[in-house]
Amino acid sequence: MNTLQTIWSALTTPNTTLTNILGIPLMFLDLTVCMLFFSTILNIQSTKRQKIIYVIVLGIMANIYSFIIPPSYKIFFNMIVWPIMIFFVLKASLIKSILSVIITLIVTSILESIIINIFLVFGIDSQLLVQIPLYRIISVLLIYLVLYLLTLVIKYFKVNISIIDNLTLKNKILLGISLLLILLVLCLQFYLIIFHSSSMPLLVSSINIILLIIYFSISVYNILNISKLASTKQDLESANLTINSLSILHDNVRSFKHDFDNIVNSIGGYVVNEDMEGLKKYYNQLLEECNKTNNLYALSPKVINHPAIYHMLATKYYEADKENVTINLNVFLDLNEIETRMKIYDFTRILGILLDNAIEAAKVCKKKVINVTFRKEISNDMIVVIIQNTYTNKDVDTEDIYKKGVSSKENHSGLGLWKIRQILMRNNNLNLFTSKDDKYFTQQFEIFK
Repeated sequence: MNTLQTIWSALTTPNTTLTNILGIPLMFLDLTVCMLFFSTILNIQSTKRQKIIYVIVLGIMANIYSFIIPPSYKIFFNMIVWPIMIFFVLKASLIKSILSVIITLIVTSILESIIINIFLVFGIDSQLLVQIPLYRIISVLLIYLVLYLLTLVIKYFKVNISIIDNLTLKNKILLGISLLLILLVLCLQFYLIIFHSSSMPLLVSSINIILLIIYFSISVYNILNISKLASTKQDLESANLTINSLSILHDNVRSFKHDFDNIVNSIGGYVVNEDMEGLKKYYNQLLEECNKTNNLYALSPKVINHPAIYHMLATKYYEADKENVTINLNVFLDLNEIETRMKIYDFTRILGILLDNAIEAAKVCKKKVINVTFRKEISNDMIVVIIQNTYTNKDVDTEDIYKKGVSSKENHSGLGLWKIRQILMRNNNLNLFTSKDDKYFTQQFEIFK
């Protein structure tokens, strides 16, 4: 009985040391619940191993500096370390990393402020909440419970904020600066709510919470509008490319229809004269024109069913067409599956660099041809993108071309393939194999699950 009374007395009387000790396991619980919350609402895809590493490493760091750094400065230190860990460990984009902290901070600060004000009704101020272990445990567990229930609701209704990764550099900079400013403001507000709520009237504290919610809502609304405008701009560009494809396809079909009689008569002339060599030559020329039409059929949003990849392929197709380079396109998979395996921003960068190099090499050849194939190997559960192009420099070194500053083309920086290698080094499920023969220079890009 005495033991229980001693424990109860320790839990219900001011005891900063015991509160700090109990805060060690609560810190790991805090990180776990918060991670589930922001990864759900921002749709951050991470492996189980990454999540465990994130919780353990950040939990250990937070517990260490909680005993070293004063509480008033600990908030600001958290705001620096937290997004960095999300970025490097959970592999989220920089924008999502910062936004994860902002959303979690505002939600938890609002919940904590509400709970503080509830305790104030019973005559328990914020100082007692920090000093008395039992009050601290109850308040913290209530916050985690509400946050977890909110996560389940978000997951059930599939509510998430989609941030477009492939924004222009200007929009990324503006968005990043805006998020950093919001983070700073929220950090200061969080500081005021936690450490000075006892000296503020309940009405003032409530108004502060309401204004904070309004400010955050407007900021998120503006951020989402920036992303939406960028997405709309890309959709319009894709629509223009589709219209161009249909226009060229229509002209080609009309041309074939108009010349159909002439084509048949020409074939008949070769047949009558039994000129098989001439017929073969004529057939090959006709087949080349037919292939161009078939490629335009393949360059369709229904076949290339991912808008970012379609935009990239359509743009490069017209660039190649200006150089009289023929692109033979074959798609044998649902391109949306690529986005489940890697960031689409990284994929389009790699695809763009490889196609640019292929066009540069093919345009100086007598036979200007590029073959692009998308397929899936079921046995290895692997997506393969193969880009083959004709080339003239048969002595090109397939290893040296990946070094920084090395390029076989005049007036080029040689950074493209070097940048691809940097992306490959950041992802352990990507491979790129380079080969060559007498006819084609080949890049085989492999994406594993």
